[in-house]
Amino acid sequence: MFLFHRVCVVLFLFLLCGSLRDAFCFYLPGLAPVSFCEKDSSGKDSEVPDCKSSIELFVNRLDSVESVLPYEYTAFDFCANQPEKRPSENLGQVLFGERIEPSPYKFSFKKNEECKSVCQKQYNTDKKTEDKAKLDFLKKGMLLNYQHHWIVDNMPVTWCYDVEDNQKFCNPGFPIGCYVTETGRAKDACVVNADFNDKDTFYIFNHVDITIYYHVVENEAAGARLVAAKLEPKSYKHTNVDKPDCTGPPMSLSNKFTGDIKIPYTYTVKFVEDKQIRWASRWDYILESMPHTNIQWFSIMNSLVIVLFLSGMVAMIMLRTLHKDIARYNQMDSVEDAQEEFGWKLVHGDVFRPPRKGMLLSVFLGSGTQIFIMTFVTLFFACLGFLSPANRGALMTCAVVLWVLLGTPAGYVAARYYKSFGGEKWKTNVLLTAFLCPGVVFADFFVMNLILWGEGSSAAMPFGTLVAILALWFCISVPLTFIGAYFGFKKSGIEHPVRTNQIPRQIPEQSFYTKPLPGIVMGGILPFGCIFIQLFFILNSIWSHQMYYMFGFLFLVFIILLITCSEATILLCYFHLCAEDYHWQWRSFLTSGFTAVYFLVYAIHYFFSKLQISGLASTILYFGYTMIMALIFFLFTGTIGFFACFWFVTKIYSVVKVD
Repeated sequence: MFLFHRVCVVLFLFLLCGSLRDAFCFYLPGLAPVSFCEKDSSGKDSEVPDCKSSIELFVNRLDSVESVLPYEYTAFDFCANQPEKRPSENLGQVLFGERIEPSPYKFSFKKNEECKSVCQKQYNTDKKTEDKAKLDFLKKGMLLNYQHHWIVDNMPVTWCYDVEDNQKFCNPGFPIGCYVTETGRAKDACVVNADFNDKDTFYIFNHVDITIYYHVVENEAAGARLVAAKLEPKSYKHTNVDKPDCTGPPMSLSNKFTGDIKIPYTYTVKFVEDKQIRWASRWDYILESMPHTNIQWFSIMNSLVIVLFLSGMVAMIMLRTLHKDIARYNQMDSVEDAQEEFGWKLVHGDVFRPPRKGMLLSVFLGSGTQIFIMTFVTLFFACLGFLSPANRGALMTCAVVLWVLLGTPAGYVAARYYKSFGGEKWKTNVLLTAFLCPGVVFADFFVMNLILWGEGSSAAMPFGTLVAILALWFCISVPLTFIGAYFGFKKSGIEHPVRTNQIPRQIPEQSFYTKPLPGIVMGGILPFGCIFIQLFFILNSIWSHQMYYMFGFLFLVFIILLITCSEATILLCYFHLCAEDYHWQWRSFLTSGFTAVYFLVYAIHYFFSKLQISGLASTILYFGYTMIMALIFFLFTGTIGFFACFWFVTKIYSVVKVD
């Protein structure tokens, strides 16, 4: 019910605000600005309404580019807060493994703090106790370069540092620590400090210098808004452990050391006024530090060239070849003249013959339609800004809710095409539409979830949420699929422009490039060429934990993919019909659907060339989730190709008059 109300709110706001939402409408839930005021001289909170003086810092799950397994903040035995109510998480956050909880880091607006103690952790490594297990897990986190993710005022606390060409990169996370190998090689963040030079030693970042930037609100009664939060992680052993002073050598944890180890955690915070950054553009400094825009435009131009090439080919066929063929065909006076013709005109009596395995094809078309509408609507809302990175988990929540609510078109499309294929087992058809493809995805996801449970990862979905997902599927999606199938079977079948002969025509010997497998393999190359650069950034955002925000580019590439799949399938379909091969239904689906195979090959290449993932569990999780994405992509692209080819075949044979 909560998810349903959330979708209703989003739809209402969209209809109310339109493109002028920033100027005339209130902010989306969870994205409204918060005003902060300084405490008065007596130390009391400001009496200005809706103006806070305390600033809470929340911590999210920790992740690593060297492991697929995220962990909760408390799993590493950091300074824990007193039991407090955790912020509510939506379905998308749970699916992505986000676990936001309060932290012991508490600030007062415009009150600077210097080397303030948070807590102190003590470990005894002499025996195989719980202390040693906690310390070993902390070392494992530093070895795999696990990253903190902190949040202030719904905004990531970033670590900004200089990179090549005097550019500054702002990372929405910072490492636990780092490791210097037995050979003296500094790994990961250890390269930033020359004092990290002891061999076979871990260095933990137990101190952070936090700078919070604020902007005073003009033309309002009082208050300021936070526009940036940056930190710099540091390591101090502290000359006085009980009363930290943020001096001394780095906090080192040697692998050979045994005995008691004390790790004090401290922080320094200061507030700086920034008159340049406004609240509405406070994410810009994070997003602008990701230099991908030029590459994105190159990808778009590359894709447009492919689209123009295919459009020219299809236009040449439609305007020249087909025009001449249709004109000659309609001018024939006798059946004998028709027998002298060749190519696609000779198979008019077989082109709408029901395909083999029509049940499975109709089920795939229904699921593909469901995925297509879900993807289009989700990207449309994302382009409008409703699903920005600031609205955490909204993208996945929107996609899941839309998929659940789109069971009706899935059942309708599957039923209509199955009926046009001459099928009569309507119960089997609707059951397969409701359970086959979603069941395969859920089974894969459940196995991956079992692995996450076994590894103690925060990405493991709680049992209650798993039951809620099943309830959405069985109680909403399945009944809607039955409703759609009812109207699909009730309606008359799809009328074809030509009759089907009783006896199938013999298909002549095919040349190499018109045979099924070579044509299917060739058909997926061009659509994949349009998306592979964009695919790199999507995989980076998923597996390298980078922020994805360029939904405008993604929507444009989505439209280009639709056009490319359609045109490539139409082109090859025409060649096959000219070769008197009328088995176009499955071939059209598999031609564009084969793009998913190229996607799978690219994902394997990405795993071995770009990622540093280690461990059997992480490897299984990567390929398990990749198989889910490949299946969804296969259904999506295959459905596009089939619909395009169905329109093309119906169009050309509706012009030809056959008695």
